[in-house]
Parts: sequence; structure tokens; C-alpha cells
Amino acid sequence: MSDSVFFWAYLGLLALLSLVALHRLALALASLRVRSVADHTPRSFPTVLVQLPLYNERYVAQRIIDAVCALDYPRDSLEIQVLDDSTDDTPQIVTRAVERWRGQGVHIDHIRRENREAFKAGALAEGLRRSQSELVAIFDADFLPAADFLTSLVSHFEDPGVGLVQARWGHLNRHESFLTETQAILLDGHFLNEHGGRFARGHFFNFNGTAGIWRRTCIVDAGGWSGATLTEDLDLSYRAQLKGWRFVYRPDVVVPAELPADTAAFKIQQHRWAKGSIETACLLLPKIFRAHTIPIRRRLEAAMHLGGNFAYPAVLVLTLMMPFAIGIRYDSDPWVSLLLDALFLAGSTGSLVLFYVLAEHRVGLSWRTLVHLPLVLAMGIGLAVNNSRAVFEAFWLKRSEFARTPKRGDSVADLFDMGAFTAAPWQALIEVAFGLYMFGAVVLAALTGRFLALPFLALFASGFLFVGLASLRRPMLLALQRALTALPRPKRIQGL
Repeated sequence: MSDSVFFWAYLGLLALLSLVALHRLALALASLRVRSVADHTPRSFPTVLVQLPLYNERYVAQRIIDAVCALDYPRDSLEIQVLDDSTDDTPQIVTRAVERWRGQGVHIDHIRRENREAFKAGALAEGLRRSQSELVAIFDADFLPAADFLTSLVSHFEDPGVGLVQARWGHLNRHESFLTETQAILLDGHFLNEHGGRFARGHFFNFNGTAGIWRRTCIVDAGGWSGATLTEDLDLSYRAQLKGWRFVYRPDVVVPAELPADTAAFKIQQHRWAKGSIETACLLLPKIFRAHTIPIRRRLEAAMHLGGNFAYPAVLVLTLMMPFAIGIRYDSDPWVSLLLDALFLAGSTGSLVLFYVLAEHRVGLSWRTLVHLPLVLAMGIGLAVNNSRAVFEAFWLKRSEFARTPKRGDSVADLFDMGAFTAAPWQALIEVAFGLYMFGAVVLAALTGRFLALPFLALFASGFLFVGLASLRRPMLLALQRALTALPRPKRIQGL
């Protein structure tokens, strides 16, 4: 490949990623049109089934059961199901909690299956078969809904065309660490800007697997819960909207949840979300584009939404090209390189900074948030190896189990005692290698006078190094622990 072809391919990739960032900024601006509902007092109280899907949640099972049993809703219209597929001691904890609340007059059932067929989707479907309630609210184990959650949202179902109402996620442990603060900002951007923007524009958006209420007939009409993808919530959401059901988003109703407090747990969660979204894209995008009754702008936005994780492989390719592109650009006219650096820095990094600033302004912007923004951008880049692997696995139809995100609750438990940590150290080593490679690009840019490119390159280097090294910390500690355990114990001297 000649230098000119390589250079223009590099610029094309930068331009593509800049357009993705600008698209997200456009959604953020559109989200400003979403307004809170002034009066949400329900005129009637339809029957509601609350489902709690659990799998080995010993640290948070008691808390979520207590929270939903305290919901302020007529007892004769409320039914609760604990869908417990656990293989640890969680069932014993659930049994005690269920018996206690039953004794206080709450209609609550503890449902166990013989196997985890279809994972969370299978559990939800099994529970739905055992109930005839009109509405279905779903909460993951680490969420804590307020007592007025149901009464704040059920009035929307007085419109017979509404199939789902989704609330916004909050964060119980936002200020625990740099990692949790970063995740909170990432999720605020998603919920306030992307969800809000799609809702404001009338585009498809999705149920997030928790903190929402479905109309039962909407679930059935859309074909029910399916385990065909790892994101059963995204899959069902698009199938329901293709059937003509409307969704409502309520950013003013916030349900706080626990953020993963460990890098490995965070990567497990991100891998599942990325892989599931691409699985859903492969499954539904052909049907979406054949639906000519849907405006083309909605179909294109659906493609951007479902295929958004394809940006991660593009980031990896861009990473590999950067040091070579810097060398080529140094031989061109300096003012051209300076102009291109400025344009792409503004188009990509600048638009993403504004995207997250807009979100955090709406939740209460502080200087603490601004300090975390570079880490937010770096974290998004550092996930490229993890999420690219998810994209390729989905594209190659490699099936995998639903790996739950470990939750600690109010305990001081070691997260690695909670299972599901199967990521191999080889991925972290690749991330560190990418970080060192980009650190070399930083040095090259400094030596060749490309100072405007330094912040952009530094984000890449720090993002890969942070994610890689943080992921290696635990395996290294475990290896050290095993080595110390294997050391021969000193023999006890007789008589001492």
C-alpha cells in the first residue's frame, strides 16, 4: 500500500469514528426536548407482576426482595415472583425472605427451574406463564426501586398503544472508585442522551433488562422472551416496536443500582452487552430494513444503534495505523497536518466531551466529574479489545452462556468469590501491548512536533494500559497466593 493510499484510509477511518461521535452528540441535543411528566397519578391500578430474576445473588437477594415488597401499590393488585436459578446458597436466603413477607400478607412466590435453559429469558418466560397480571415490572438483583416506582409509571398504560415504560438507572456506589465514577458517567450518557434522544425523535429504543414495566399483551404479541441472543431485552424491544407498540422513557424516575467495582466484572458485563447487540443486529436488521412502512430515518437509526459496537474493531485498526500515519504526515505540508489534527480532535474527542458534559450537567455537574472525563474517554478506548472480541464472536455465531455480573451489595465480600470470572489473562496482555504500542506513538508525535495529536494519542495509550493492567492485578495476586501456599512449611522443632 502506497503512503498516500494508507494516509487516506487512515483519514477515512478517523472521519467515520468522528461521525459516530457527532451522531451521539446530535442525540444528546435532541434529548433536551424530553420533559418530565407533570401529573402521573394513576386513575386506576391494573394488576402488576414484579419479576426478580436471580442467579447466585447471595449478597443482594434479601435487599431486592425487601425493596419490592415495600412498593406502595394495592396489595390485591400486586404479585411478586422471585425467579431463582441459583446453584449456591441463594435459594435458602430467598426462602426465608419469601416466607417472612408471605406472613405479612404479600403475594410472593419463589420459582425454581430444573435448568437454566435460555438463561434470564427462560426464567422470565417461565414466570409469565404462571401469571395473568396485566403489567410486568422487572428488576435485576442489584437494583433498589423507590416505593412509588409503580404509581409513578403505570398511568402511561392508560394509553392502549404503550407497550413499555423504561426508567433511568442511578448508581448506588458511584463515588466508590475511579472505575465506578467512570462507569456512572458512561451510563449517564447512555440513558440521558442516547435513550432520551431516540425517544424525543421517535426512534426505536430499548428496554434495559431492568427498571421498566411491560404490558403483558405486548410481550406476547411480539413473540415472547427468547434466548436467541445474550440481550433478550434488546431483542424483545425491537420485535415489539416492529409490531407497532410504542415505548415511553421516563428519565425523571431513577432506580439506583450497583456498578461493578472490579475491572474484570466490568469487562464481563461489557462483553455480554456488546455481543448481544451484534447478535440482535444480525437477527433483526434484515427484517427492519424490509419494513418499508417504517420511515427510512428510523431504520437507519436502528442500524446505528444495533451496530454501534462495530466501532470497536475500527478503533483497533485505527490504533495500529496511528504511528505509521504520524510518520507519513510529517513528510506532508505541516499546516495540512495541523488542520487535520484540529478537525479530528474536535470532531471525535471534542464532541464526546460535550456529550458527557451535557449528561452530567443534567445530573448535577461538578468539578469532580470534569476531572473524570479523560478517564471516561480512555476507558471507552481501552475496552476495544474486549468488545471487539465480543463482536467477532457474535458475527461468527459463537454461542456462549449468559455470564452474570457479580454483585457485592452492602457486604465486604471479595468479588472474585462470586464466580463468573473466566476472562483469560491473554486478553489483558494484548491490551497492555496495545498501550505500550500507543505510548511509542506518543513519543514519536512529540519528537516530530505533532503536539496537537498528543492528547488524542495519550487517550489511547492510557486507556489500553489502564484496562490491561487493572485486569492483570487479580490474576497476579492469585498466582502469588498459590505460590506462597505451595512453599514448604518450616518444620516445628521438638520441644519448642
